[in-house]
Amino acid sequence: QVELEESGGDSVQAGGSLRLSCAASGATDSRTCMAWFRQAPGKERDWVGRIHANNGGGPYYADSVVDRFTISRDNPLMNKVYLQMNSLKPEDTAIYYCAADSASRCSRDPSGYKYWGQGTQVTVSS
Repeated sequence: QVELEESGGDSVQAGGSLRLSCAASGATDSRTCMAWFRQAPGKERDWVGRIHANNGGGPYYADSVVDRFTISRDNPLMNKVYLQMNSLKPEDTAIYYCAADSASRCSRDPSGYKYWGQGTQVTVSS
């Protein structure tokens, strides 16, 4: 079993920055891939990016956030994963979710992830 808990969501002005955190616990072999997704009101849950444990590769990013967002981890086992968001835009407003699963199931499809956090709200005003 894996548990995930996001934190760091807030309301900011456009152009500002936020750092989200995802604290992970439980079986490490079940969370060798950790990803960030976001969901705006009335829209589908979109992949933001992902990172792999140890030397598994990444981070990888969606085109909409590349060069603005950075995913990092505290150690190779990924007890904490971070999403640094810079140059925020109103269209980045969403609930941001951390997700985890084994690396073999890692993809941009949210249905491929077994474990999810409760989400944290990010609001960017113009």
